[in-house]
Amino acid sequence: MKRKWMKLMVVVVLVGGAAGTAWVVRAQHGEHAPAYERVALERIRMEKTIEATAVVEPRNRIEIMPPLDGHIDEVLVDEGQEVKKGEIVAWMSSTERSTLLDAARARGTEMLEKWEDAYKATSLIAPLDGTIISRDTEPGQTVTTQDSVLVLSDRLVVSTQVDETDIGNVKVGQKVRITLDAYRNEEISGAVSRIAYEASTVNNVTIYEVQLEPDAIPDCMKSGMTATVAFILAEADDVLTLPVGAVGGEGDRRFVLVEHTGTDDPPERLPVQIGLSSGGRVEIQSGLQGDEVVVKTEFAVKHGKDGGSSPFVQAPPAGKRP
Repeated sequence: MKRKWMKLMVVVVLVGGAAGTAWVVRAQHGEHAPAYERVALERIRMEKTIEATAVVEPRNRIEIMPPLDGHIDEVLVDEGQEVKKGEIVAWMSSTERSTLLDAARARGTEMLEKWEDAYKATSLIAPLDGTIISRDTEPGQTVTTQDSVLVLSDRLVVSTQVDETDIGNVKVGQKVRITLDAYRNEEISGAVSRIAYEASTVNNVTIYEVQLEPDAIPDCMKSGMTATVAFILAEADDVLTLPVGAVGGEGDRRFVLVEHTGTDDPPERLPVQIGLSSGGRVEIQSGLQGDEVVVKTEFAVKHGKDGGSSPFVQAPPAGKRP
């Protein structure tokens, strides 16, 4: 048909069950059509995502332990401090050195200095570059070779579990968005760094461990924090969208009903091509222009058919279109 030089309005007719019947009856009896709420097509950024809960943890968590039994003389670092591989982080004395120095101390300062110089303290060394995330001992504390003096992390990562039904949509290098539960207003971008090859079973569900690396580590991120992660499966910028309930369906086809303002012509079915669907809105890839106006029936407004994750409404039976 020739396109008329006037604005079009999309008429959302809910034709499933009683809603479709009500429309037909009104049309047959010449009743006034229900009022409409006009909503223009909106351009937004859309994403298709998979969400999962996660926890922040060190990629490599290393406990720095004494090489021998004794006591701690001095701890040179604090929690949150960055250290380099090979850096001395603490000094300690063996049990034998402590006993010897106690005896020398009783004989005077000169004797103590002599044995301190002859019997050196033992250093504890950072095995790699990283951040001290836990300081477990203080000077004077007795320790054994099984005790942790300091805990070192090379980098914080985010670990999560993905159900086997979704793991096919997750790839190494895929972009993710991380939101810490303690800081809901701060989003952290990152990427998938590792996907486990072997599955495990949790509550009779088969899952795969997935590790994510933030692009940058904010100061607020700490080991043990819980988070929500969104795996970005698809995204599109500046796309035309409608409320989900504004699009009808018949098989694989999707359509809206439009009416010509300023005329008494009945609504016209207009096919549309849809794309991403998220947040109660669906992308309109073709079939409508940005200056056309969307309307919803009273039924749609009352029952909330334009939002949420409800499926598309079905088309009216043949011969019963308005």
